[in-house]
Amino acid sequence: NRCAPSKCTSFTISSSPRILLNLSHLVPAVTNKEGASTRLLLCEPMDVLVMVKFPSSDISKEDKVSVSYYQPDVKVPVATAELFLTGIEVSLDVDIYRSGQVQVASDKWAKKNWAWGPSGWGAILLVNCTPDGKAQDGDKTKVFLPEEINNLSPMMLSVQGPTCFLKTCRLVLYTSKEEAKKARVYRPQDHSDTFTFDLVLGPGCHTYTFPPLESSLKETFYVEATEFPSASFSGLISYSVALVEESENTLIPETLMHKDMVVFRVAPCIFTPSTQMPLEIYLCRELQVQGFVKTVTELSEKSKSQVASVYEDPNRLGRWLQDEMAFCYTQAPYKTISLVLDTPRVSNLEEFPMKYSLSPGIGYVTRPTEDGKVITMDSIGNLMVSPPVEVKGKEYPLGRILIGGSFYPSKEARDMRKDLRDFLYAQQVQAPVELYSDWLMIGHMDQFMCFVPTQVKGEGDKGFRLLLASPRSCYQLFQEKQEEGYGDMALFEEVREDQLLSNGREATTINQLLDDDDMRKQNDYVEKCINLNRDILKRELGLLERDIIHIPQLFCLEQLSNVPATEQTEKLYARPYFPNLLQMIVMGKHLGIPKPFGPQIKGTCCLEKRICQLLEPLGFKCTFINDFDCYMTEIGDFCACANVRRVPFAYKWWKMMP
Repeated sequence: NRCAPSKCTSFTISSSPRILLNLSHLVPAVTNKEGASTRLLLCEPMDVLVMVKFPSSDISKEDKVSVSYYQPDVKVPVATAELFLTGIEVSLDVDIYRSGQVQVASDKWAKKNWAWGPSGWGAILLVNCTPDGKAQDGDKTKVFLPEEINNLSPMMLSVQGPTCFLKTCRLVLYTSKEEAKKARVYRPQDHSDTFTFDLVLGPGCHTYTFPPLESSLKETFYVEATEFPSASFSGLISYSVALVEESENTLIPETLMHKDMVVFRVAPCIFTPSTQMPLEIYLCRELQVQGFVKTVTELSEKSKSQVASVYEDPNRLGRWLQDEMAFCYTQAPYKTISLVLDTPRVSNLEEFPMKYSLSPGIGYVTRPTEDGKVITMDSIGNLMVSPPVEVKGKEYPLGRILIGGSFYPSKEARDMRKDLRDFLYAQQVQAPVELYSDWLMIGHMDQFMCFVPTQVKGEGDKGFRLLLASPRSCYQLFQEKQEEGYGDMALFEEVREDQLLSNGREATTINQLLDDDDMRKQNDYVEKCINLNRDILKRELGLLERDIIHIPQLFCLEQLSNVPATEQTEKLYARPYFPNLLQMIVMGKHLGIPKPFGPQIKGTCCLEKRICQLLEPLGFKCTFINDFDCYMTEIGDFCACANVRRVPFAYKWWKMMP
């Protein structure tokens, strides 16, 4: 209306075919004459949205918008205003709709924002988990294997417009200095017969200026993350492209013509619970525990999972296989990668056999502590994952991480280090629950609890059971056997005397155990600690009492073992009195359970019989593994000699609401 000559009250507007007009808020003028063309009223305020459909090939007067102004009762316009347009496209595009393909976003705002949920959007980056495959900060090129290229997220840049204009412009791709440390952007080398890529953005290089534009540009870049989300890294990384027009006059600054931006989220590290089906089990074959190796191999065959051999580290006797490495996975719409998360280890050795024993396609990443110090609470054995649960209407489709700690400050308190705990919280998709495990000598939750998948789901059945160690159930069992006249039957009758001696155990009858007041008081204390955790688990996982099975298990309190005298404390810690039934290997319906060496009643271990009575009705097949030294002194527990890679969740993490 500011262009309208005086006394004009209406107008018509038209455009060339390549121009789109939005007239939704304009008011048509009223005409009384039949067949007269409808004009639009001039009024305040008044806006027309003008959009160029396609980039222009040159600067011409073909693409235009014409506005003709009319005075009342005059058929011909008294004036016409023309707006000439030149279309220039500058677009940065990624897989915003998570389809596995880069698509031009219909909503330009959406690609600048990342949204969770089933209706969410936003591109996803995978961390480079290839063993020894990460580029060093000083590397400017990298050769990718064909299968590695599939792990990269494509990012497409398109610049189109009149050549005469583009030659006066400069194009800059950039991110922040901090975000440049978290990911790398590569471009394929021109005319290269190999999969060689040049590093464009990365640590120490947060901007990239393109050579002078001679014509339109279409190019695909490939992006990989270098680290998972953490306390200091939200997981979001943005990239922008700016088109800058340079001035011919050196005194006039350059002009920003256009900017486009995309946002990636780094895929989290997701842990799998023991209820997921096994894919592959890793075993320390060189350990002198052949009974264990043989039985677990048979279990893997029954569950149709593969067995991978891992060379033993003689300094750690296999503990590192489970305590310091966890199988997990990371996932984008276009790829799912199984990986090993290697936590800090007690022994200061730089290289470990498992890194070189992984099956093809299995990733490997390390997560050191900030100060380089390590305690037993930092071990993966002190981390567990629940099956998927729903709690008070809130769904956790990927389960919840369980972390053991001390719960209250004291001079003897042991907790997982803050940086490792913060890392687990930062993944967002498996909201952690903290439990009390500092009462245990090792401090690991797997000594008093375990999850197993149920085979037949009834109404209200969650599809799994929580197994909890229960000294009370064990005393009840022994009391029953004493009343049946078996009080003189002893534990550990099948174990050699030298093995018992080296483990601080001796053959003990049911009568002697039941008469031992100190032992009973110690287990009353253990029962209280377990009950505290049971209440937390019921509340945080939405469990009912019917979802819990109490497994007979006794503990005894002892001083810390295998620590320097300067680190010894007055506090006593709980250690399994007989091989821990909770430290089982779960292979679907097949369970590998430590042989408890309980009292033999009519030729059958009463502990084994009770376990079968509890678990076999649920469809489980129990196999008791006979290797006493494996899970008592030398190793700590036989689970440390094995690690299971499991099937990832079918549920896609980006569809949930953290």
